[in-house]
Amino acid sequence: MSTHSNHPFHLVDYSPWPLTASIGAMTMVTGMIKWFHQYDVNLLVLGNIITMLTVYQWWRDISRESTFQGLHTNVVIMGLRWGMILFILSEVLFFMSFFWAFFHSSLSPSIELGINWPPMGIIPFNPFQIPLLNTVILLTSGITVTWAHHSLMESNHSQATQSLFFTIILGIYFTMLQAYEYIEAPFTIADSVFGSTFFMATGFHGIHVLIGTTFLLMCLIRHLMNHFSKNHHFGFEAAAWYWHFVDIVWLFLYISIYWWGS
Repeated sequence: MSTHSNHPFHLVDYSPWPLTASIGAMTMVTGMIKWFHQYDVNLLVLGNIITMLTVYQWWRDISRESTFQGLHTNVVIMGLRWGMILFILSEVLFFMSFFWAFFHSSLSPSIELGINWPPMGIIPFNPFQIPLLNTVILLTSGITVTWAHHSLMESNHSQATQSLFFTIILGIYFTMLQAYEYIEAPFTIADSVFGSTFFMATGFHGIHVLIGTTFLLMCLIRHLMNHFSKNHHFGFEAAAWYWHFVDIVWLFLYISIYWWGS
């Protein structure tokens, strides 16, 4: 596309990636159903491959448009900012549904639960063990991602690299501890509404941590390729906003489900 135009907006070229992303998502979900019922992961693996290839090429094109073609003007950046803000707001409402379900069940336990919370037979996690460590890890990662942002603003390439790397390592460490917690859990998603709300809320948060970690990893790669400057780094800003959102959701999860709910 030509970079010369008489308006500040970015009219994107025709792209195959929305179509291939849709095909990949449909294949992945269909593969999950097949896996659940027939214990066959072939279709799920194919869906994941299609989705990952699409994501890589779509992100590559967006990076080229913003960094090399100069198509992300101030007006475009403002639109992207509002888009990210509204996306995070939609995610807030998404998690609100899980908190609503949890508090609806825990503040007034039904007769089926023995009018008791946690329900009889459920042994909840000790909130001062792995959950507290995970809280410290995510709060620390919030500090390191802020350090990376300030380093970018000051054109300090080496410190931005170090702090982004630390943030990614902390995100991976959090995910590993969460996986270990799931393996050692004394209850399952099928154990009453406690198990359902616990695994749905913490599981979707874990997925968001994985997405956020991937987001930051892409930013680190772009940073090492000198795609960011003190005046042009919205890709990183969006990742930082998302990561702070993940941190805040975890604080609510820890206080309500791990600490108060136990």
